[in-house]
Amino acid sequence: MPRPLTEDELKIFFEKLSKYIGRGIKTLLDPPNGPHCFRLHRDRVFYVSDLQMRSAAALPRDQLVGMGVTFGKFTKSKKFRLHVTCLDYIAQLAPYKAGGSPRRVWVKPSAEQSFLYGNHVLKAGLGRITEDTPQNQGVVVLSMADVPLGFGVTAKSTAECRKLDPQAIVALHQADVGEYLRDEGALTG
Repeated sequence: MPRPLTEDELKIFFEKLSKYIGRGIKTLLDPPNGPHCFRLHRDRVFYVSDLQMRSAAALPRDQLVGMGVTFGKFTKSKKFRLHVTCLDYIAQLAPYKAGGSPRRVWVKPSAEQSFLYGNHVLKAGLGRITEDTPQNQGVVVLSMADVPLGFGVTAKSTAECRKLDPQAIVALHQADVGEYLRDEGALTG
């Protein structure tokens, strides 16, 4: 049976998640489609409905592989790493960032493939960036057609991006949908 997160684990997890969705965490904890919770199983954090939790309780712990949506995992050094499997939730809730404006980076079509191969977003591939985005801010990376591709952390603020060299890094890669193909074993096992 997956266990609830400890106080320390919750703090680390929510600090990481709040960089991307801010107050949107409240929406995750009390969604309109019924009660959900976060559970830890084999160092992975799962977002699970109460109905799924009751179903999982009937399975032996060693036979349970996963349930709900994997939000990420704790490393051996007790840091938390978000997985791309939670991208849909982060992309939906990013507009609820403190201050009300979404933190997003759009990449040009010519740079999409590079990002999907795990590379950072360069100035040459930057289509748009949300105004007043500070440095080291968690952002959702989108195609110019507003399709979520992944997420990252800004290397420079919006103001600094205007003056950058074309080969300078604008957003540091954290996760992308290409990981479903490149690293399937790590996401599921």
